[in-house]
Amino acid sequence: MKVLIVYYSMYGHIHQLARAVAQGAESVEGAEVALRRVPETLPDEVLAKMGATGTIRQQEDVPVCTPEEVADFDAVIFGTPTRFGNMCGQMRQFLDSTGQLWAQGSLVGKAGSVFTSSNTQHGGQESTILSFHITLLHLGFVVVGLPYSFAGLMEGEEISGCSPYGASTIAGGDGSRKPSANEMAGARFQGEHVAKIAGKLCA
Repeated sequence: MKVLIVYYSMYGHIHQLARAVAQGAESVEGAEVALRRVPETLPDEVLAKMGATGTIRQQEDVPVCTPEEVADFDAVIFGTPTRFGNMCGQMRQFLDSTGQLWAQGSLVGKAGSVFTSSNTQHGGQESTILSFHITLLHLGFVVVGLPYSFAGLMEGEEISGCSPYGASTIAGGDGSRKPSANEMAGARFQGEHVAKIAGKLCA
């Protein structure tokens, strides 16, 4: 049973969550997990002006995903930062390149799930994941969220991301806030949960 985590991360927050999602998926017996990033669409000079060059380079050990290889996996967990309540442009372009897979029905019946990040507590995390689900449903994925069996969803003593729709983190206005222990736990739980669902679908 093969699980793919494919993501885009400009400042490293989604990258951190992706690693945690992978850890959770790897904890499931029989799961073979791969980590991929979607192609960058911005030129180097723009990334430099945005202060993102360093964090992009830190991810160079993660292979770039091709649309064709997505069909080789039984579950795909997507990670994207929010952009005005939607997925980022890099992820949108990647998904728009999967038309051939859609035409062939190559992704029908696979488990699909989403995690995200935003600068602020109410910066569009839920709308990003829910609007992402529309694309997953068109491609034929069986959508999997983050159920309330993850007790961290009931956290009320501290600011925390994560919702029934998927794991998430809050980066802060200047990007300095790192994923909290609860948010990382949610990401690991989601990875494990999706892998278990994928195992059942494969069976």
